Amino acid sequence: MTLFASLSERLNHIFSKLTKRGRLTELEIRQAMREVRVALLEADVNLKVAKDFIADVSEKAVGQKILESLNPAQQVIKIVNEELIALMGPGNAKLEVSPKPPTVIMMCGLQGAGKTTMCAKLAVQLKKQGKKPLLVACDVYRPAAIDQLKVVAAKAGAEVFEKGTQAPPKTAKQAVEYALRMGFDTVVIDTAGRLHIDEKLMQELEDIKKEVSVTEILLTVDSMTGQDAVNVAETFNARLNITGVILTKLDGDTRGGACLSIKAVTGKPIKFIGVGEKITDLEPFYPDRMASRILGMGDVLSLIEKAQEAVTEQQAKEMERKMRENSFTLADYLTQFETLKKMGGAGALMSMLPGAGKLKEGDIDESKIERIRAIILSMTPKERDNPQIINSSRKRRIALGSGTTVQDINQLLKQFEQTKELMKRFRNGKGKMKLPF
Repeated sequence: MTLFASLSERLNHIFSKLTKRGRLTELEIRQAMREVRVALLEADVNLKVAKDFIADVSEKAVGQKILESLNPAQQVIKIVNEELIALMGPGNAKLEVSPKPPTVIMMCGLQGAGKTTMCAKLAVQLKKQGKKPLLVACDVYRPAAIDQLKVVAAKAGAEVFEKGTQAPPKTAKQAVEYALRMGFDTVVIDTAGRLHIDEKLMQELEDIKKEVSVTEILLTVDSMTGQDAVNVAETFNARLNITGVILTKLDGDTRGGACLSIKAVTGKPIKFIGVGEKITDLEPFYPDRMASRILGMGDVLSLIEKAQEAVTEQQAKEMERKMRENSFTLADYLTQFETLKKMGGAGALMSMLPGAGKLKEGDIDESKIERIRAIILSMTPKERDNPQIINSSRKRRIALGSGTTVQDINQLLKQFEQTKELMKRFRNGKGKMKLPF
């Protein structure tokens, strides 16, 4: 399923009706825009944002040049795409870096939005950029908050600075001094959250801001709360003048309202999006890529980036050599599935391909991939290298070990042979085969 699957499906339906008509009248375009407005409101987009968006698109779409063009429907979709990018962007908003280290990032948000975990996810992103982050435990009220930060920081390979339950502004100041002494170039402060916004919470955040020189104030909001997330962002921005937003849980049943409204309402950019529970499931936010995915056009650039992260150049060259020499084994086949898992799974990757909006829940059966892994892992190294030796008795043993059937094993072996045959055709036809990963 794509991000904002319901909205994407509605928009694709509306635009498919336009493309079938060929030439368009002004009345037909305005009718389509009314349907788009309803789709946006059902996706929990802010009312004023939706009205302004439709007004801007309509003004550009009913011009004489569009109506008289050879393919007016495509021109309208192009305008909608451009306006979506403008609404959420216009471009990727990178983290600011302090000219005098350390860069201090203050994380804030309500309880349940995933702020503490987000600190560790951000540390992973910073380490990828060659930074040395220090996480600071300033949530001294929620039970086990400091322990939780330590657990997620360990997964990210980052150090935690904590001083128990002493005043958070004092801890923040000491953390920055410690960072200077120990060579940390980035300080990420995990502040206290609340179930709802209150004066005590805001005052404490303002006190931390006064105590240390903050470069970024990032607000973590739960995208599944829709307009509530926008209201929270508006309130935090009014008091703290936030520099950016991190949207979490975009892998859930998100309608899209928060993502499409926050920038327009607060004037502050979305800098990152959380797309899963793993420590690596945080992505920089690109408005153009998000607009493309909403309109069912895919996100090939993000797909390429995921592939580059999952596979080293050396691994890619080695796999290409095996394909060229026809020495591709079931062990290599397993490696391909492991790579797929590292990239987020088949469902996540398919959602980035053009036309993914047409996919329904269940079209991609991740359990089949897990079954293939179980079967191959139940084989001996010799069987993986020489699948032709797998006779009936071996199949029964593998089936028992993997919790599958002999039929499942026959199907896998057939798929593997078909894959090898496909590789052979590529090799013979083009001389050099490019990897799919």
